[in-house]
Amino acid sequence: MPDPHDRKFLEVTRRQVLEAGTIVSVSGMLPGAAQAQALGSQHTLENGTTVQVSVQINGQPRVLEIDARASLLDMLRERLGLAGAKKGCDHGQCGACTVHIDGRRVASCLTVAAKVDGREVTTIEGIDSADALHPMQQAFIDQDALQCGYCTPGQIMAAIACVKEGHASTPDQIREYMSGNICRCGAYVGIVAAIEQAAPLMERS
Repeated sequence: MPDPHDRKFLEVTRRQVLEAGTIVSVSGMLPGAAQAQALGSQHTLENGTTVQVSVQINGQPRVLEIDARASLLDMLRERLGLAGAKKGCDHGQCGACTVHIDGRRVASCLTVAAKVDGREVTTIEGIDSADALHPMQQAFIDQDALQCGYCTPGQIMAAIACVKEGHASTPDQIREYMSGNICRCGAYVGIVAAIEQAAPLMERS
């Protein structure tokens, strides 16, 4: 028997208790088959399980072997060098990591990369053409809708989605549907103006 006063023994015991408690509490909310899978997944993931994903990234087919736990944001930034999507809060609350999956905006920090298998992902790097900026990019420049620029890629991706979703009819509607994207510099007036400028151009294209 290990000495109960041994510090190493106590640390390991705490870690095991916390890990087991987390798995049991989460699995308790799942259906029976899913519970068994969740309870068995701890050791699988610790062993560095990888999965293969086949995905269209900005129109280019890519096949990647990735860590089963990796987020889409980490895959884009660390595996593909697409650093436009930013890691801000890493909790899906600031919008700096916004990208599109099959045309719909998502927080890539909360999206498991394995879930994009067979789907199409668009990042800020993929919205312009070879000879011109996207109308929303140009509008952000024209309306001075940025300061430090850190949140700007996510703002632009969310703004494009806002227009395509049909939520850019009024300034109040724009503010409501852009509320998930935070600009700590406070460039909100310019952001709303940029969306108002780009919306009719996008609708005509």
